[in-house]
Amino acid sequence: MARMTAGTEPDDAVHSCIRVRGASVHNLKGIDVDIPRDAFVVVTGVSGSGKSSLAFGTIYAEAQLRYLESVAPYARRLIEQAGAPEVDSITGLPPAVALRQTRATPGSRSSVGTVTTLSNALRMLYSRAGSYPPGAARLDSDGFSRNTAAGACPTCHGLGQVHDVTEASLVPDPDLSIRDGAVAAWPGAWLGKSYRDILRTLGHDIDRPWRELPQADRDWILFTDDQPVVTVEPIREAHRIQRPYQGTFSSAKRYVLHTLSESRSGTARRRALQYVVTSTCTTCDGTGLRAEARSVTVAGRTLPDLASLPVTDLIDVLGSADGSDVAVAIVPDIRARVDVMVRLGLGYLSIDRPTPTLSAGELQRLRLATALRSQLFGVVYVLDEPSAGLHPDDTESLLVVLDELRRSGNSLIVVEHDLEVMRHADWLVDVGPGAGTDGGHLVHSGPVPQLADVPDSRTRPYLIDPDPPPAREPRPTADWLGLRGVTRHNLKGLDVDVLLAVFTALTGVSGSGKTTLIDVLGEALRDHLGQTRALDPDEIDDDTAVASADRGYAAATGTDAIQRVVQVDQRPIGRTPRSNLATYTGLFDRVRTLFAGQPAAKARGYSVGRFSFNVKGGRCENCEGAGYVAVELLFLPSTYSPCPVCHGRRYNQDTLSITYRDASIADVLDLTVDEATDFFGDQPSIERALVTLQDIGLGYLTLGQPATELSGGEAQRIKLATELQRRRRGHTVYVLDEPTTGLHPADVEQLRAQLDALVEGGNTVVVAEHDLSVIAAADHVIDLGPGGGADGGTVVAAGTPAQVAGSTASRTARYLARWRQR
Repeated sequence: MARMTAGTEPDDAVHSCIRVRGASVHNLKGIDVDIPRDAFVVVTGVSGSGKSSLAFGTIYAEAQLRYLESVAPYARRLIEQAGAPEVDSITGLPPAVALRQTRATPGSRSSVGTVTTLSNALRMLYSRAGSYPPGAARLDSDGFSRNTAAGACPTCHGLGQVHDVTEASLVPDPDLSIRDGAVAAWPGAWLGKSYRDILRTLGHDIDRPWRELPQADRDWILFTDDQPVVTVEPIREAHRIQRPYQGTFSSAKRYVLHTLSESRSGTARRRALQYVVTSTCTTCDGTGLRAEARSVTVAGRTLPDLASLPVTDLIDVLGSADGSDVAVAIVPDIRARVDVMVRLGLGYLSIDRPTPTLSAGELQRLRLATALRSQLFGVVYVLDEPSAGLHPDDTESLLVVLDELRRSGNSLIVVEHDLEVMRHADWLVDVGPGAGTDGGHLVHSGPVPQLADVPDSRTRPYLIDPDPPPAREPRPTADWLGLRGVTRHNLKGLDVDVLLAVFTALTGVSGSGKTTLIDVLGEALRDHLGQTRALDPDEIDDDTAVASADRGYAAATGTDAIQRVVQVDQRPIGRTPRSNLATYTGLFDRVRTLFAGQPAAKARGYSVGRFSFNVKGGRCENCEGAGYVAVELLFLPSTYSPCPVCHGRRYNQDTLSITYRDASIADVLDLTVDEATDFFGDQPSIERALVTLQDIGLGYLTLGQPATELSGGEAQRIKLATELQRRRRGHTVYVLDEPTTGLHPADVEQLRAQLDALVEGGNTVVVAEHDLSVIAAADHVIDLGPGGGADGGTVVAAGTPAQVAGSTASRTARYLARWRQR
C-alpha cells in the first residue's frame, strides 16, 4: 500500500514526529508511519480498518506502558498483566491523554457536575460562602454531596427516588387467575407453584380471575408481612410423585423487596426490578440531600436550585453572590469551566443532569472540557470521534476548542469520520483500504489535499471533489402518525406529525429534543399495541426506572395502521467481555448445536451446554469463560487482559479438542463475520444470520468481539441486524437513534441502503440523525430547535429536505443546503 511519499515527511528541524515502526496490533500489517507533533492529526478509514488500533491500541497503549515503567516497582508488575502493544518501536512519543467514547452506561449517581468537577467547586462555595439559617451549624463540603453519608437524604440514600410496589405493578393482567400467573412478580418454576399451592390450602380461590377476588384478599396476598407455614398437599400430574411438604408463604411485595436487597443473582434482581415503581422521594423532593444542606443558599438559591439550571444561566446567578474571599476565589474558576462547556455546545446541560441520560459524544466533550481546564502542556491527546452526536453547527464550535488545545502546546490525534473535521486537520492518516483482513495498511499519511493522489483510499471520493448527491423524489404518502401534547424534558406540549411508509429524519442541534421525541414515539406505539419495551438483561440495573406514570404525550392518532414497533438505541449490548456479537444475535446457539453434533462430541457425551462459556464443564474456570480477567491498575482505570490460563480462548483443552472443519469453537469465535460467512457456507441457518450482519456493514467484526470493545453505533447496528434476521411483515415502525455513529461515509451508504429496503417493504423508518447524507436522502425531515435545552423542544421546520434547506428558522438549513449544492 502507499507509504509517505518523498517530500511529504515533515522537516525535523521544524516539526518533531511520533515515529511508529512495525505496528501489528489487531489487523495492522506491520505499518510504519510518522505523525507530526504539535499538529491536528486525523486518523480515518472505514469501520474496522485499524485506525483505532493505531491511535489507541498502539500509540496510546505505548504511552501508558512507558508511564507504568516510570513509577514504583510494584506498579511495574502490572505491565505484564496490562500487556504491551505489538510494535517494533515508537520514538518521539510524549505523554498521552486518551479521551475515549464511553462504552459502559454510567451509574445514576454520576452527573454532569461530577464528570466536570463543577460539583466539587459548588459544594465548597456553599460550605464556605453560603448563607446559613440562624443557629445552624456550618457544614463541610461533604455535607452537600448526595453521595456521602453526611449529605445524603436518609430516606432515599441520595438517589432522589424511592422504589415501591403497587397492585398494578405486581399484577399486570388482572384478568388472569392466580393459577394462570396473575401475580407475575412471583418466581416461576417450583417456588411460584408452591406459593399458589399454599394459597389454595389457605382457602383462596386460585382459579377465579384476580379482579373478582375480594380487595382484602388481594391486599393480603400482595402486601402482608406474615409468613405462615402451611402443610401443603400438592396437586400434580398423575405420573408425578405427590408428597405433602411444609411450605412458607411470602407476599409478592416481600418477595420482590427481599430479592432486591439480598439476592446476589443479577438475573433475579433484574427480573424483580420489572415489578417496581419508581417515584420521587418526598423527604428530599428528589434532590437526594439532607434538609440541613437544602437550607443553605448562595445568591438566594439552594444548591439543588442552582444545580438544576442550564449552565449558561449559572454564571448570571453566581454574579450576584456575596463578595467574600471564598466566593472571589471560587466563582471565577466555575465561570471558566462553564465557558468551555458552552463553547463545546453543552450550555444547555444542567449540573445535576445524570450521565446515563447523556450520549457518548456529550460525555466525551465533558471530559474534553475538563482537559482544557487542566492546562497541560506538551502532551498528545488521543480522541475517539469527538464529533459523535454533534450537529454540524456544534462541530464548528468543537473545532475552535480543539485548535485552542493544540495552540496551548499539545498534539492532537483524532480518530474521526466527520468530513469537516478531516478538512480542518493539518495532517491526515488514512488506514485501510478495507475492513478486517482487508484493512490494516497505511493508505496515506500527509496533508489532506495530497489524498487526491491516492486511488486506493476509500475516504478520497467523499473528501476530495465528492460527487453531487443523486437526485431523488421523496416517496408519496397519505398516512401519518400524530403525536399531540408531548411533554417530557425540554419538549413542552409539542405537536408533531410523522409520515408513515417513508424515511423520516429527525434533526436539530445537540440537546434540541430529538432523542426524547423518538423515545416518546416508541412508547406511544407500544401503548397502542399493548406492549412493554423489551429491555435486554444487561440494560437493566438497580438504577433503572422500570415503571412510570408519565407517558409523555397527551394523544396519539393514526396508530391503527401500525402492527409492530422496533426501537433500536445505542445502549451497550453487554457490560463485560462475556457478552459478544455471536451471543447477542443468537447466532452462537446454532454454532454450539453444530459442534455438539460432531461425532467426537457425541462419543464423549458432550451436550450443547458443553460449548457455552457461561456454563461449568467446558469453559476455562480461571476466567469463568470470559477469556479476559480484570486488571486493577491502582490509580489508573481498570482494564481487561487475556486470561493467562486459556490465553483468551475461553474454553478448557477437552472442549477445544472438538473441531468442525479443523476449527475449534474458540477458532470460530476468532473469525470475522466475513470469514465466517465463507466458513459456514454449508450451514444455511448460520450463513443467513451472517449475511445480514454483512449487509449492515459489520463484516469486519469478529464473532467473539467483546461487547466492551463495541461503539454505541456498532451496538445499535448489531441490534438492528438481529431484528432484520426475522421475517419482514410490513407495517412496522423502526425507530433509531443516530445509527450512523462511528461510521465512515462509505459504511453510511451501505447502512442507508438497508434502511431504504425496509421502507420499500412497506415499513416506516424514523431516525434521529446529524449525518447530512442521510438527512438529504430522507423523504421527510423534522427539525427541532432552534437551540438546545430550554431553547429547543419546538419544531422549527418540517417537510422535504429541499423545503427544510430553505428554512430561515432552522440551524440545520444552511448545512443541508450546502450539502445539496455540492
